Amino acid sequence: MAFHQRLPAPPLDVLVEKLWDWDMPPAAHRYERVLPQPGAQLIINLHEDQTRVYSDDAERRCRVSSGSVLGGPQLCSQIIDTAEQIRVMGVVFRPGGAGALTGEDMEAIAGCDVDLGGLFGVHAETLRQRLLETTGPIDRLALLERWLQERMRLPRLETCVAHALAWLERMPQVARIGCLVRETGVSERRLARLFRRQVGYGPKQYARLLRFRAVVTQAHGLPKVDWAGMAADGGYCDQAHLAHEFRRFAGVTPGAFMAARGPYPNHLPLD
Repeated sequence: MAFHQRLPAPPLDVLVEKLWDWDMPPAAHRYERVLPQPGAQLIINLHEDQTRVYSDDAERRCRVSSGSVLGGPQLCSQIIDTAEQIRVMGVVFRPGGAGALTGEDMEAIAGCDVDLGGLFGVHAETLRQRLLETTGPIDRLALLERWLQERMRLPRLETCVAHALAWLERMPQVARIGCLVRETGVSERRLARLFRRQVGYGPKQYARLLRFRAVVTQAHGLPKVDWAGMAADGGYCDQAHLAHEFRRFAGVTPGAFMAARGPYPNHLPLD
């Protein structure tokens, strides 16, 4: 029982950041908060044929989906049930990569879990069954990669969107979006429309998410954080601005993140 990751071979690596296989004992806590990250994800539950997501309030209302789903791009944290997170596989797409698999408008599925059967019919059910019958994480990951290779086309990202993604990876500063728009050679309105369709949200929101992710990555491994210094280094106006953005994306304060963090930066154990 272990956690395995696989980097896809070219040309799939243009579309997919990684594939993973999780086969672990039940967690001691009931719920986990999962932080948003760029790109859609494919989730296949091999323990239960369900995907459960809970509302972020005291009632914890449950939304149930199929055990095989395409999770659309997210801009806020989700609460999941650890009871079903025992044998799970997943695919982390690069921004724009999921559209190469599904042909879907990413903005239309942002924040949603879409039943894989609704996208691929019997092929999705057959994939899950074959994964259930395959012993060993290495073989399962190889099977999942072959399935993706058979169905994915190289992305036809608009030139301006591809340029914007590369630019924002280097300099995710919201204040400089105007400079980015001038570099693409299209209007801000057209760039925003194409970006939302292929990535799931606009370039400003994407830049904000990248800055938040950089803070999470840096803070997770530190015993103590100078939040004012991190805000300045990360391009935030001040510590209050960083705290506001942290609550927006993570659903918790920076202090609560540090108190609750576990071994994985994207997952916060909850009671």
